[in-house]
Amino acid sequence: MKPLHNLMPAAALALAALIAFPTNSLAADPLPLERWRSYQGVSWELPAAGQVAAPFAQSVNAPIAGLHFDAQGGAYVSTPRLLSSAAPATLSRLDTTAEGGPARLTAFPSTQANDVAAPPHLALRNVLGFHVDRRNGWLWALDMGFVAGEAESPAGAQKVMVLDLVSGKLVKSIALDGVADRAGSFLNDIAVDERRRVAYVSDSGFRSAPRNKVGLIVVDFAVGTARRVLDGHASLQIEPGVKVVSGGSEVWPGNPLLIGVNGIALSPDGKTLYWTVTTATQAWSVPTAMLRRAGAGDAEIARAVKSLGAVGGNTDGIVTDTAGHLYITDVTQGGIVRYDPKTQGMALIAANDSVRWPDTPAFHPGGDLVFTASALNQHFAGQVKAGEERYELWRLRTGVQKSARR
Repeated sequence: MKPLHNLMPAAALALAALIAFPTNSLAADPLPLERWRSYQGVSWELPAAGQVAAPFAQSVNAPIAGLHFDAQGGAYVSTPRLLSSAAPATLSRLDTTAEGGPARLTAFPSTQANDVAAPPHLALRNVLGFHVDRRNGWLWALDMGFVAGEAESPAGAQKVMVLDLVSGKLVKSIALDGVADRAGSFLNDIAVDERRRVAYVSDSGFRSAPRNKVGLIVVDFAVGTARRVLDGHASLQIEPGVKVVSGGSEVWPGNPLLIGVNGIALSPDGKTLYWTVTTATQAWSVPTAMLRRAGAGDAEIARAVKSLGAVGGNTDGIVTDTAGHLYITDVTQGGIVRYDPKTQGMALIAANDSVRWPDTPAFHPGGDLVFTASALNQHFAGQVKAGEERYELWRLRTGVQKSARR
């Protein structure tokens, strides 16, 4: 596997015949997707009154990926340092009052706390997945550790940093070096049981492809420790023969995208963990009681893993609503797939040809589902020219009245 920063695959080819899984047809009464915000790059500058801030010079290398909202509707986003380490922050607040121009970002909790040159165990270096904890007033930031140009994460860089949402002060930092590989891991996403104060991390093992070092990591806030479970399990692994397809074309033909477990989410009661695999076809679940029990071995946990069936396309992020429905971003069909645990039905409920790689979905406290779409596959392929980047937020009105604390 080539280092991530050197991935420069050939131009995409038409691939209608190569989709390796059945696709879900659009629901009879599809829900409309609204392009809620569309940004021309990003900016960490404070604009003068009545002026538009100048975009960051390397905006093309700082795509918006992760998204979450606090209880007041304040938005937080991640700009992972996968293409360049130059961005002044990898975790920021987003001013959603601006509907266009460069996205107005403010480093969270500060620029200093995002300093890539700081001691690796003290600052946020490369955040993709994070969680805004409305119950405790915290933000759980998953730091992948490495940045573009590094073959492995420096010692102490892989960690979960829990930050106070109001003050920005560090509440606790939990090291992950002992449960993640500094060269092969790719710490992708994090789901948090806010009541039990336990987090679940997906390790897609992307940097060790094609033999991805996949696994789940259980992080216990109370004792400040983490342990790895389901290490290398088939439900977390890429499926042989499956190709990642977006917009009717294979992603990176000749140098296929091989991402293991990616999005993870919890049921509203925190009793079930869900996940999907980007280079695969299905969604999965397991009771969290098995994951939290220190004496449970991988073989015992594996027996409790359940397939939810085929999603219908390649996937990225997932989230649940207060009714327990699971929402999955479908990068193949440019939309949202919903799974109902009561009926065990899986259906594509919304899609739009203009959606370019739907990534992280999150519920606004008012009930709307909002997700990021930043054509990440094209950015990582070097196919987006500077000045032509568009980082978008799409909105779906699901009918959920309120999103509750877990």
